[in-house]
Amino acid sequence: MTGTPWQASFDFEGASLWSPRLEDARARLSLVRPAAYARSRNYLDGAVTQLSPYLSRGVLSTLQVAESLVERGLSWEDCESLVKELAWRDYFQQVWKHQGNGIDQDLRQPQVGVCHHQVPAALVNARTGITAVDAAVAELYRTGYMHNHVRMYTAALACNVGGAHWLQAARWMYYHLLDGDWASNALSWQWVAGAFSTRKYFANQENINKYCYTHQRGTFLDVGYDALERMKVPEALMETVLPELRCELPEGPWIDAAKLREILQEHPSKPVLMYHFYQLDPQWSPAGRDGDAIRVMLWEPEFLQKYPVSQRVMAWVKALAEQIPGILWISAPFAEVFEANDSPRIHFKEHPTTTHYRGHCHPREWLFPEVDGYYPSFSSYWKRCESRARAMFG
Repeated sequence: MTGTPWQASFDFEGASLWSPRLEDARARLSLVRPAAYARSRNYLDGAVTQLSPYLSRGVLSTLQVAESLVERGLSWEDCESLVKELAWRDYFQQVWKHQGNGIDQDLRQPQVGVCHHQVPAALVNARTGITAVDAAVAELYRTGYMHNHVRMYTAALACNVGGAHWLQAARWMYYHLLDGDWASNALSWQWVAGAFSTRKYFANQENINKYCYTHQRGTFLDVGYDALERMKVPEALMETVLPELRCELPEGPWIDAAKLREILQEHPSKPVLMYHFYQLDPQWSPAGRDGDAIRVMLWEPEFLQKYPVSQRVMAWVKALAEQIPGILWISAPFAEVFEANDSPRIHFKEHPTTTHYRGHCHPREWLFPEVDGYYPSFSSYWKRCESRARAMFG
């Protein structure tokens, strides 16, 4: 297998599928059809919520989604499937919270059958010959969206058929996703690859045809599952690449650390509210501080180097940040911006990427805040959550 650098090329001017405005996010929330979601979510045209770009950036919370279903008077029977998926999102966040950088490695056991630590070139170039997957990768480059079921197909193709270790392939996908959340992305890839599950996930051509409405025959996936699990890496997936994931700051009203210090000194009594890639809630107002505060969006270089994202994702994050009144943008490490005596006035939400912040750490809005800790499997986590979920719906 060979490895060569590669950089994605896509139409950055393509229209976004999501509005950054909070009122539009809430309008989309009101249109969620949980019963239809349960029946059809695995199909490409299924009634998926399309809320994940708001959930991953902290504009909406899993609790808000569940509470909206309760307020509409919907039954537990209709909502169970959707609430369980919301719990999956919180579960991945709990794992990240308690395992930290451990999620960047094989978490439960080593991935079996690894042939390389790159990505199949055919997958990156959307030329695997599997029509549904190639179309989904092309859509990912064009819009920043990929249907969740096809994400599983893509991961299975890369890792369990193509022999890739999950990490670089997961970084490639995360780079392009508008709803990119490192915990959900990395741990889902590990789940598919068998590093965070009891066995690997496979999908053959028949399965893909069913849920993606394709009619392909004769592909390297057009075999039974026993044959698929024993298959050697197909020739179509032999060439590998290491995608070049460049990350550049968007144009914007940037200020430097010196200017921020001036603002802090001019307003010594004002609290400082911190925002970042995963916390862009425009209505966040800790301790009733809803007006007279200094709001800072910190774009830390180390974070962007560790978790690079595309120009399109940057534009989406920028658009969401612009919804926060009076937000100040600064690109610098936390320690270079704030001094020790600033801590009493700084407020931020708990997140694995903000553990180095100093100040008042506020809890996130969890679906089940009482269920905290590391659970080695979703089933063990859900056992603690299910009765609480049912109780929400009376």
